Order: sequence, then structure tokens, then C-alpha cells
Amino acid sequence: MRRTHTIALVTAADLSDGTSHATAVRELARSLARPIDDGGLGHRVTVYARRQDENAKLRSRIAAGAALQLLDAGPAAKLSDDEILAHIGEFADALRRRWSRAARPDVVHAHGWIAGLAACAVAREMDIPFVLSYHGLAAGERGAGRTVHPARMRVETAVGRDADIVLAAHTSEAEALARMGVPRPLTRVLPTGIDDTLFTPAGPAMPRGDRDRMVVVTRDLADGGVESAIRALAHVPGAELTIAGGPAREELESDPVVHRLTVLAKELHVADRVVFLGDVPRKSLPKLLRTARLALSLAPTLPAPSIAIEAMACGVPVVTTPAGANADSVLDGITGLHVPAGRPAGVGRMLRRLLAEDTTLNGWSIAAVDRAHSRFAWNRIAAETARAYERLLPTPEPVEEPADDLAAALAS
Repeated sequence: MRRTHTIALVTAADLSDGTSHATAVRELARSLARPIDDGGLGHRVTVYARRQDENAKLRSRIAAGAALQLLDAGPAAKLSDDEILAHIGEFADALRRRWSRAARPDVVHAHGWIAGLAACAVAREMDIPFVLSYHGLAAGERGAGRTVHPARMRVETAVGRDADIVLAAHTSEAEALARMGVPRPLTRVLPTGIDDTLFTPAGPAMPRGDRDRMVVVTRDLADGGVESAIRALAHVPGAELTIAGGPAREELESDPVVHRLTVLAKELHVADRVVFLGDVPRKSLPKLLRTARLALSLAPTLPAPSIAIEAMACGVPVVTTPAGANADSVLDGITGLHVPAGRPAGVGRMLRRLLAEDTTLNGWSIAAVDRAHSRFAWNRIAAETARAYERLLPTPEPVEEPADDLAAALAS
């Protein structure tokens, strides 16, 4: 009989904000709790998060067997890392009170460095196995030019060394953790997953014209990938570039990054072939991706981990820099192409050749769908996560099955 466990997922993120971190935690909870009679694992899962809206219910249902429990730790508002850290003791105390009652979990899995700081101390105090996922490291954020909390790297190192298992999102992250001093035997590489019922090749699609469409989906228009894609477009006559991400559509005209990129497109004489859609709801992304012949992910560092595999799941080959998770997820020459960062002219020439090779693109499309759905479906990722948990839990006592009549007769 399959064993089921009580699992606590802890995050400081707002699960309603649609970020890749929030989506991953919610989907992992749902997949871990999927009922056994529906082919799932049947675990009992509670996501613990800090309340960020005073009108939000303290407890709500995510799915059958999975719930969200909001905890009061500081004001019920969105806070900066500095502000959350000022209330980290309250966050830990709230977890301790919950777990000291009947809600004590079999395993605690923290997501992000702040949640890790709060949950690790309580898990260690209560002798509960502790698992950690980072959802990005300070070193990588700094390398991408982003501002990070001055204590973040120190906390990431300390909590990682104290975890029973650290789940790295990709090979590069695992290598970075080793450089930080997190013991290699503690680290497992486990990628993020995708909703394989939403991201599929078949389904409704957005309108499109006669031009070959290339798509960029990004959380950050200033990450370098959009600029490289626009520069590459200058070498791909007849194609168009559609960009999803950044502010809401009605705010595009006033956004300074969009203004800078629009000026660049005009200077390169491709402005008539560049379309900014603004922020596209996640549920609408498949409709956009299904209209593309290629998806581009050209950021030099830290591309959003799920975007490439979501494109692949919709049958779109991905041209990407081999950075972050994309180095693992996109198979060079099989489901897409790895290209160097910072060389848009060369990338543009490759794109022009690719768009003329229907046979190659069709083959990559088939392989992309197969890889995305077989390797990155959330049910598989949840099963691998559960196996990591099992390594930390005691083995149940074997139950002796009664011998049937034939076996008993033979034994006598």
C-alpha cells in the first residue's frame, strides 16, 4: 500500500501574484495532493504563507487534499525583504504554534531564502525533516544586475548547509550551491514543472498575419533578452517579433523600458515588425505561443525557468542562450537551439536560416512537445519531489501478508 504523508510547504511569496515562484508552489501542492484514485500521490499538503491582504481568508482550499494557511507576521500588506525580515521571528512563531498542535507535518519544504530562514529554525527545533528550494540565488540576481538584500547570500548559505536536502532548479544552480559550501551529497537537481493540460499544441490561438512570428515571453523587459531579439530581427527580413511581458498593455506608452526598446526598433528600421503586448495572463499564453514558429529566450543570465518549457509544450522550438534552467531543458539541435549571448547579428542569421527549414522546425516541434510533457509535467515533478522526501522519513515496518492456501500447502 502506498504511504501518504503530511507535508508543509512554506513560502513568503503571495500565492495570488502569478510569479513563477508562486505558481510553482501552488502547482506542487496540487500535484502532491492529487488523490490516489485519480493516479496521484494522495499526500496531505498545507502551504503556509504570510498574510499580505487583511481581507484574505486565513485558510482556503487549493485542491482536494491541499490547503493554503495564511499566517499573521507583521502587517497584512506587501512588504520588501527588509520589512519581512523585521518580522521573521513572528513568522517562525506562527509556524511553531501551528506545528506544535495536531498540524505537525512529516516533512517541511521551504521555498525561497526568507521562508527557509523562518522554517529551518522551527523544523530543527521540532526534529522535522527539512527540504529547501531557493527559486533563484543572490549570486545570480547580482550577476543579472539586480539589487539583492545584503544578508541574502549569507542566509542562503547557512540555511542550505543546515537542510537535509536542497532541491536545485537546474545544474548551474547546483554548481553554484557547491561553490557556496552546500555539500554536494545534499543537493538534488529537480526542475520546475508545467501545467500540461494548459500548455498543449492544440487549442485556440490568437490572430496572426502572414509573417513568420517569433515570440519573446519575459518577466523583465530590461533583462537583455528583448533588446537582443530586436537587434536579431534586423537580420530576419519578413519575420515579426511579438513581445509579452512588462507592464499592463494600457501602461506601455508610459513605460521607460518600452520607450527605449521602441526607439531601438525605429533606429534598426524594424518598428513595424515589433509588437508589444504588455503583461499577458498566464492562461492566455498558450494562445500566443501556438501562433509562433520560434520562441526566443536570449537573456544573458537568469531567463525565467518555466517559459522555455511552456513554449516547448505548445510545440514551439526554443532558441535560447544556454543560461540557467534553459541549458538543461532545451536540448540543442533537438528541441531548439543554443546560441551565444550578446551576438544578435549572428543569432539573426541563424534565425533566418531556421525559418526557411520547415522539416527541421517540424521535427524540433514534435520533440519539444514530447520532452516537455514527459519530463516536466507537474505530476512527474511532484513524484520526484516526494521521492526526495521519502529519503528523509523512516521506513515503515513490513507487514507480513498471509500465505494463500497453495503456498501454505507447498510450505508444509
